[in-house]
Amino acid sequence: MARRKFLAQLSTLPFLAWSTRAEESKKPLRIMMKSAWGPDDPTRASFPFAHGLALAEAGHQVQIFLLAEATSLMRKSMVSAILPVGWPPLSETLDKVVAKHIPIFS
Repeated sequence: MARRKFLAQLSTLPFLAWSTRAEESKKPLRIMMKSAWGPDDPTRASFPFAHGLALAEAGHQVQIFLLAEATSLMRKSMVSAILPVGWPPLSETLDKVVAKHIPIFS
């Protein structure tokens, strides 16, 4: 009896309600992926596209911002030459990014 009373009092404490609040507040995030990696490191150059695509598929709003060397990735000839290690070719990933209507700024 005393145990039940203690557990009932314990459940009213605010720190035990944190997990329920975290589940309730799952709203989409607004994320900007920024990259300056260019064709000299193809794996790192493909990260903002691959990660941005994964986040967009999870329901978040994503934008990709390219600067410095990464701006050259907007050329078709350059995109077809990028073959990252352990990831699909950048041309395939970029096609999916375009299909998802993810804005890319460079």
